[in-house]
Amino acid sequence: MNERTPPIDWLLDSDPALRWQVLRDLTDTPADAVAAERARVASEGWGARLLAARDPDGQWMGGACFPGRGEPPMDGSQPWTSTLPAMMELYDFGLDPACETAREMTSLVAANCRWEYDDLPFFDGEVEPCINGRTVALGAYFGADVSQIVTRLLTDQLPDGGWNCWTEHGAKVSSFHSTICVLEGLLEYERATGGSAELRAARRGGEAYLLERALFRRRTTGEVVDDAWLSFSFPTRWHYDVLRGLEYFRAADVRDPLLDEAVELVRSKRQGDGTWLLENTHPGAVHFRLEDGDGRPSRWNTLRASRVLAWWDRRG
Repeated sequence: MNERTPPIDWLLDSDPALRWQVLRDLTDTPADAVAAERARVASEGWGARLLAARDPDGQWMGGACFPGRGEPPMDGSQPWTSTLPAMMELYDFGLDPACETAREMTSLVAANCRWEYDDLPFFDGEVEPCINGRTVALGAYFGADVSQIVTRLLTDQLPDGGWNCWTEHGAKVSSFHSTICVLEGLLEYERATGGSAELRAARRGGEAYLLERALFRRRTTGEVVDDAWLSFSFPTRWHYDVLRGLEYFRAADVRDPLLDEAVELVRSKRQGDGTWLLENTHPGAVHFRLEDGDGRPSRWNTLRASRVLAWWDRRG
């Protein structure tokens, strides 16, 4: 096997949510065949299973960011079973926003789901940029009006170019976690609406914040900020890591020499069989698992890393 070739047959032996993206991003499959595979996400496999876990009012577990029923986890971990993380998984699965199921889901969430903070409607947003960034991504992708949240995010940007969920408590410097969530949301919103000069400038500021730190180093000392960021997770939830950062720059098609070290880190983690491992699952209750566990080959991370390297290696 060529070192640049991921194990396509193994990747395709999976769920429609992953399979259609493999076909689109790593093969020459015709667009109509990719679309047909994508259409299965709503009715088969993980997508259908997650949609079936909804409450009658369209929420998951009766809550926006946290479950509205049941006891908090004894170990203090954050549950991933409420509406925000569930919709983010469907976003990652690529549920077609134009399908009837997605339109119904979005309408029900808009009508019935409210944030634990200040009882605001879901698509009006919350106070934390890491939450608001993901909500913007969902609204822009699934067709809800999130312009009010975007306005707030542009106001919340810090002088160093990024964002921090602790700004309301006095934080003056940005957070990688918050910044990547906001960047992803703003990019999705720009794709959906065309954006504005102000929005693009905000994105450039957030990108510069990450680039000036090579995606994982302190600007002052060059030290690795957090060793956990060198290990790759999926789903990423609100957490930052190097692969997630590179997936954003791939999606935005921003090529910069300051990405070199991060790209080589991803390349170095490829196993001899062409796969990447799941390394850092974020603890917390889930509706069901998508992978076999940390230390095992990960189809999601293999897809994500493969398309980052394919994008990077095509540069010229």
